[in-house]
Formats: sequence, C-alpha cells, structure tokens
Amino acid sequence: MTNTSLTEITHELSLIATNLSNSTVKVKSGSTGVGSGVIWQADGLIITNAHVATSPQVTVELADGRVFEAVRTQFDPQQDLAALKISATDLNNATIADSDGLRVGELVLAVGNPFADSGAVTTGIIHTNYQQAIMADLRLYPGNSGGPLADCLGRVIGINTMIAYGLAVAVPSNAVNRFLQGQSRPQLGVTLQPVLLSRQALGLLVLSILPGSEAETAGLQIGDVLIGVAGRSFTRPDDLRTYLQQNQTNQSIPLQIWRGGQQLVVYVFGKTTVEAK
Repeated sequence: MTNTSLTEITHELSLIATNLSNSTVKVKSGSTGVGSGVIWQADGLIITNAHVATSPQVTVELADGRVFEAVRTQFDPQQDLAALKISATDLNNATIADSDGLRVGELVLAVGNPFADSGAVTTGIIHTNYQQAIMADLRLYPGNSGGPLADCLGRVIGINTMIAYGLAVAVPSNAVNRFLQGQSRPQLGVTLQPVLLSRQALGLLVLSILPGSEAETAGLQIGDVLIGVAGRSFTRPDDLRTYLQQNQTNQSIPLQIWRGGQQLVVYVFGKTTVEAK
C-alpha cells in the first residue's frame, strides 16, 4: 500500500468518524452518569440503551451543544433499548444499515461519550454476528453505552450496550427496527448485564426489575444471576432473548438462577414458584 492510498484511507475514516459524531448525542437520566445515543430519525427520534435512560426524565445534548428535555416513548430493558423523542427537526440523523449483511472480519467503528468526552472513536472488527447481538473486537468504555456501532462506510449497524468475554456487544440495527415497530415478544421486565462465570458459561446479572413485571411476579430479585433456561446453560448474551422469542407467553418457562450461593429454578410466564436445585 502506498503512502498516498494510506493517507486517503485515513482521511476517509476521519470524515466518517466526524459524521458519526454529529449523529451521536449525550444522554443523561436521573442520577446516572452520561451515556450515548444515536439520532435515528431527523424528526427527533433517538435510540439509546435502557440502562442509560433509566428514568422517564431524560436530558439529551446534541453535538452542536444544544440541550433538550426528552420524552421516553418506548422502553425495553430486556433488549436494553429505549426510544427518546426531542422537540427538534432537521437533525443530522445517522444512516442505518442492514445488520444481517455483516460479515465476520469487517472493519467497524464505535462512537460515544466515554467518561463524558464527546465523540470519542474506537475501531475494530466484527467477531460474531447473531440475530440479537453483534460482537466486535474493539474497546468500549463507560459512556459508550447507547452509542453507534458503524461499518466502514459510516452506516449504523448496532447500538453498543456492554462488554462480554472481552468483546464489545451491540444490539443489531434490525433488532432496533423491530423494537420500534412494536413487534410483540415475551417480556420479563428486567435489566440484565452479562457476567463471565467460566470460559464456556455466561450469567446474566439482574440490575433492575420493573414494578408489576413478569420478573417481579415470578419472584426474581436484584442481584440474581440467570444462568440458564429449561436446562440449557447460557453461552451467548442473546441466548435468553432467543429462547423467549421461540416460546409462547402462556407457557411456563423455568429459569435457572444463582442466589446467595444456591442454584434455584424460577418459573415465569405461568407457574410462579421458586424451587431449590
């Protein structure tokens, strides 16, 4: 590769990063720190993580410094997604791509506000691409949550949400669009964070529970770690979502959990008892 072509590539990546930064916002909710969000539509629709927009009262700061009070219009802690609306039009919305077309090894960029810094950029490659989770080999920091994961053309293909197995995990853009379309799916009503239990096993730590939700009815508690469902151990961040999508809400589903050093089974969507294992 010549110095000229390398310079051109660097220049193009810099322009892409700048455009992405202009479509990325700071999100502050309640007493939590600053997270990120993506301008999904020019009419004021913004997408972020549910764990970033924990309160219905949310403040959004645009890249140009304007600050708006946002209304939280949709909220799904299970998918870790929230939709916000601000009173602004003609915004610099991101270009959204088809996440199903991603290939392992593709170059990707993440933009966000780590440690409240605006428009920080990291780069990496796609590690794996599942229907409910994209995993990329790049660095994320506190404050990156809710920000865009984009392909090498600057098109948003996911919303950065967490780190698992040392990899960045993002909710795919196609899953975001299904969320916005209100496609029904079984909802536990919990905010979860992956925790590594071993090289092969993944747990889902319960961070919060919505009042009146299926999780509260079933007796789940903050601090529980979900480790499997119906006898299947979790190995990927999207295993629980995938299983719930494949089942009807009127069927009782056994969740295996760790609580206080003991393995229990909690039944959701039907039978609401807790059994020791």
